[in-house]
Amino acid sequence: MFTGIIETLGTISEIQREGDNLHLEIQSNISNELSVDQSVSHNGICLTVVEVRAESYVVTAVKETLEKTNLGELKVGSLVNLERAMKLGDRLDGHIVQGHVDEIGICTEIREANGSWYFTFSYNSEHKNITIEKGSITVNGVSLTVVNSKDDEFSVAIIPYTFEHTNFRQLRKGDTVNLEFDVVGKYVKRLMNAF
Repeated sequence: MFTGIIETLGTISEIQREGDNLHLEIQSNISNELSVDQSVSHNGICLTVVEVRAESYVVTAVKETLEKTNLGELKVGSLVNLERAMKLGDRLDGHIVQGHVDEIGICTEIREANGSWYFTFSYNSEHKNITIEKGSITVNGVSLTVVNSKDDEFSVAIIPYTFEHTNFRQLRKGDTVNLEFDVVGKYVKRLMNAF
């Protein structure tokens, strides 16, 4: 379980394919605090630490994860948003984030707004995922508030702190992002569809 409050950024230092699996080595300032078998969110994807090195660690993504996320697009040097799993009793400063990506979105617009930024993302309406105005959404692991909610598109407002401390600063129009829709909304939608 995560909160969508990014702890730090990591840099992909090595990528290795092994069959259908992808091994990623990540350098970060929290690497020496991690342990094998620990869950860490990488751009919103919950991955298990399989090896810890001096200043880096390794995670493995399986075929299912690669098919539903943009992990396969990462390159050596790519920045990833990192968050360790929340501790029981911690404040929930973002919202409930599972680290299970629902689908990939595409950045369709970036608009500067006198010190902040509006990012707009489209997604596949056939998957029946929903956003609501002022509801929560996770974009690349970042807990954000939805503005301008539509059936296949939404926007988020990014403050300077978030822009500087996440990989939003590297996002460009046409880039893909990992989307996790609000878990409460997903359960409500499922219940409503049952009647």
